[in-house]
Amino acid sequence: MTVSLTSHRPMLAVALKLGALVLFTSMSALVKALSDEIPPGELVFFRSLFAIPVIVIWLISRGELRQGFIVKKPMGHFWRGVLGTTAMGLTFTGLGLLPLPEVTAIGYATPIFTLVLAAVMLGEQIRMIRIGAVAVGLLGVLIMLWPRLGSGTMESAATIGALCVLGATIARAFVQIHIRQLVQVDHPAAIVFYFSATATLLSGLTVFFGWVVPTWEQAALMILTGLVGGVAQILVTSSYRFGQASMLAPYDYTTMLFAIVIGYIWFDELPTVVMLAGAALVIAGNVLVIWREHQLGLERGKARAVTDPKA
Repeated sequence: MTVSLTSHRPMLAVALKLGALVLFTSMSALVKALSDEIPPGELVFFRSLFAIPVIVIWLISRGELRQGFIVKKPMGHFWRGVLGTTAMGLTFTGLGLLPLPEVTAIGYATPIFTLVLAAVMLGEQIRMIRIGAVAVGLLGVLIMLWPRLGSGTMESAATIGALCVLGATIARAFVQIHIRQLVQVDHPAAIVFYFSATATLLSGLTVFFGWVVPTWEQAALMILTGLVGGVAQILVTSSYRFGQASMLAPYDYTTMLFAIVIGYIWFDELPTVVMLAGAALVIAGNVLVIWREHQLGLERGKARAVTDPKA
């Protein structure tokens, strides 16, 4: 399940990956800024719809438009869309209720949950090093969530937000497992295109649950979320054509720095010591997994390349 490198150009790969992560974090900030007045389903719709033109133009430029439309497992793409749309909707809900750095930190648990699901659903063996990584990562998740879940009421906005983001993290882990199966039969271009198309259709159904008529400024920002998300997806996919997944994976955690800076400047938010401690443990667990997979020669390049980190 690896992506064939067009050439090994590590500096270019890192630059593309970092550019994608900055854009994904900026997209999350745009969503957070709009979340007080725009429903999550409407935000998902605009984010997905206006990513499609960017993706189509990119596929045309690469001569992969035909591959982007041909699928062998249409229902597989449908369920990938359901899971991804659910994850995006829950994340967007959480962004409206929690600080940006906290949403980012909880999202780091996706690889930990993916490892557990891979063992349960795909029969992958988890030996002592990975078991230790899972334990460390889950402890970090518990530390981050405890101030929210232990606040004495399960109905507070922060508690609901934390549960939404945790649910999104688990949904994205299911997406990772699903994509590992899809990439065996369908082209990555098709996986990227049909996710945006399916997410647009599914999120469009939420119009019946109450959308609002946006102002021109709000509409422009929502369109921008789609364009930024589409470009970010292209950059992260392209990065794996020039560098190995094991080399690029640790850079995912730079999003915490971006989230802290953007959160402070835009929303006057600062992470708590407890949140940073929990995030550090989750990152440590993930790094241990990355190191072990590198030792075993396992790469998840193709799966990573077609999975939106903020889906």
